[in-house]
Amino acid sequence: MMDKKMLIAHLIDRGALRSPALIRSFELVDRKDFVPEGEQGAAYGDFPLPIGHGQTISQPYTVAFMLELLGVRAGERVLDIGSGSGWTTALLAATVGEGGEVLGVERVGELAETGRRNLEKYGFSHARIEQAGAELGVPGEMFDRILVSASAERFPNSLTDQLKPGGVLVIPVGHSILRVEKSRNGDLDYDEYPGFVFVPLI
Repeated sequence: MMDKKMLIAHLIDRGALRSPALIRSFELVDRKDFVPEGEQGAAYGDFPLPIGHGQTISQPYTVAFMLELLGVRAGERVLDIGSGSGWTTALLAATVGEGGEVLGVERVGELAETGRRNLEKYGFSHARIEQAGAELGVPGEMFDRILVSASAERFPNSLTDQLKPGGVLVIPVGHSILRVEKSRNGDLDYDEYPGFVFVPLI
């Protein structure tokens, strides 16, 4: 059975986890703190796990891959859409540090509450989880980085309005992961990475 150290080594060996800052975040934030009690024995397996309400905590390989694409830096403001049980929100909070800010939003009210409780275990004063509103993301606010952890049928253009110039959005669309970078003059550059499976974005 894998433990946390073995999982991190596995992710590094597979090339999903590369940057020192993210490796430190994976060392600090324990996936076991974000999986339901009945799934604790499988917390370090490299596969998704059910967290209730038809949702999952994503496969560690996929989370590491997406966070490396996102390229979060210390001090940045990050939006985590579909925060689930709070694992990605906590990883992002560890990466941006106290000078940054992370806002997780979750459509399922019970999961948002679970995510908040899980996040409290780490005492991150610069991170919070809220129940998502009717619109995707947080319209009217701007972020350096946006992570979406559920798959959209088509690319939601409204999210790029919430991305600061120079910012990056990482989102699953269908069975691909898209990395979208917004240039200083507002142009969008897209990179696609196919071959992934996610729960649908609601």
